[in-house]
Amino acid sequence: MHWINVLAFVLLLMSGLQIFNAHPALYWGQSSYSGRPPWLEIGSFPGWITIPGEQWLAMGRRWHLFFAWLLVLNGLAYLVYTIASRHLARDLVPTRPDWQGIGRSITDHLRLRQPAGAEAARYNVLQKLAYLAVIFVLLPLMAVTGWAMSPGLDSAIPHWVDVLGGRQSARTIHFICAWTLVAFVAVHVFEVVVTGFWNNLRSMVTGRYRIPAEGHGARED
Repeated sequence: MHWINVLAFVLLLMSGLQIFNAHPALYWGQSSYSGRPPWLEIGSFPGWITIPGEQWLAMGRRWHLFFAWLLVLNGLAYLVYTIASRHLARDLVPTRPDWQGIGRSITDHLRLRQPAGAEAARYNVLQKLAYLAVIFVLLPLMAVTGWAMSPGLDSAIPHWVDVLGGRQSARTIHFICAWTLVAFVAVHVFEVVVTGFWNNLRSMVTGRYRIPAEGHGARED
């Protein structure tokens, strides 16, 4: 499921930039024809980072929709598994000691202090909060704002998009959430590298994780 997410997210980002390049400006409200200037206007993204081509809006939308549904279905399967296996309750929901130690966790991250021993085998509170925010806030918001930009859905269920402030507001929220996810992925990859790239990669593929010892040496679980 993790690698399906990687594939879907990368291609969603690249096809999304293709769509954004058709009008690289962000507005708030129902329409971009209100006479008000955009609140953010940036240049187009380079063609090497957009798919399926440098300028191909219609096909970019098709790619985006396909991989969006792949991400949604994979995410729902992950959510069902996470709840059924108690991974959510056991590993992701912060405990009272987690909340009490949030200050130390922030300090450890800022100092790039890496966990060792039993600490390395479980998520710290910042990881838990980040994962919960991605799973239950950012990704659902991405899906809802994506649906809000669908002319067909807006025609079938008129005015529901007003809850988000209008179609242009939904587009803006979608853009902000996308780049928040990019920032999350960047930090995530950085942490994977600094805490032992090959050890983490191997554990994702095989389930075998070498726990960094508090002194010297390591053991495998």
